[in-house]
Amino acid sequence: MSRTDWMAVLISFALSALGGPLAIPFLKRLKCGQTVREDGPATHLKKTGTPTMGGLLILSSVTITCLPFLRNRPRMVPVFFLTLGLGIVGFLDDYIKVVCKRSMGLTPVQKFSAQFLVTGIFAWYLLRYTDISLAMRIPFLEGKYLDLGVLNVPFLFLIVLGTANGVNLTDGLDGLAASVTEIVAVFFSVVAAGGNYGIQPVTCAVAGALLGFLLFNVHPASVFMGDTGSLALGGFVAGCAYALQMPLFIAVVGIVYLAETLSVILQVGYYRISGGKRLFKMAPLHHHFELCGWTETGITALFTVVTAFMCLIALAALSHRGMI
Repeated sequence: MSRTDWMAVLISFALSALGGPLAIPFLKRLKCGQTVREDGPATHLKKTGTPTMGGLLILSSVTITCLPFLRNRPRMVPVFFLTLGLGIVGFLDDYIKVVCKRSMGLTPVQKFSAQFLVTGIFAWYLLRYTDISLAMRIPFLEGKYLDLGVLNVPFLFLIVLGTANGVNLTDGLDGLAASVTEIVAVFFSVVAAGGNYGIQPVTCAVAGALLGFLLFNVHPASVFMGDTGSLALGGFVAGCAYALQMPLFIAVVGIVYLAETLSVILQVGYYRISGGKRLFKMAPLHHHFELCGWTETGITALFTVVTAFMCLIALAALSHRGMI
């Protein structure tokens, strides 16, 4: 990694870390308190009122850090756009819920439509203004790519929307989504730097911003990222994956997002098929672990270690094959 990349990490970290003591009291004055679901784990009830929308801290740090690089790093543009665009969708949802006091926020149709629109612009930009191919590296197979032809764009929508909402589902415990995505951001930074792909400023900026945010988000959290942060991070992960032709790697390095999403799908499906029985004690998966007696810090540590291990496997495969 170059000196510029390290500067992006440090600047974004400083903005996030120094901005926290300013942003958290501001969010409290706006009465942006989290509403905790009553059917969730009883231990979460004490979190009611904790400020949310802390994703603004992440987004603002990343934006300020990245803006000077956008003109000379064209591959950064779609990644940055998807991160910011989905973050704005999340902000609108959070704002309506916690500031306007409309518990539902954006309706499901409005939220999905907004995500679909942002993803569509992202796909259009990739195809029209970049040389990034939609053919995807196949994990662990040297020089092998999967090209779905006319199905590449529909598959892109599936990956982007699935990843964004997978990160959103992961954001249910103090520090969980931020810790897991920190590891993923470091993974993408190493790959981007090793192959000189030109997106390092945004990957490094996200890594730095998350480190600063974790100062306030680890258990017991003094601020939550809300949909503002989780959807932005989902967009970041999907955007980086496409910039590096690695969307299939999300199933490896983003195994936690995948497991959280599948746990919800399986829970709902099994509940309907079985006539009211549950496969897990509660979904998403982290709540199942909680109800099995695990602590929040223990679950966060486990999921983060699993992510780090899977990222190391992916890096080992890439370096062995000479892909970075």
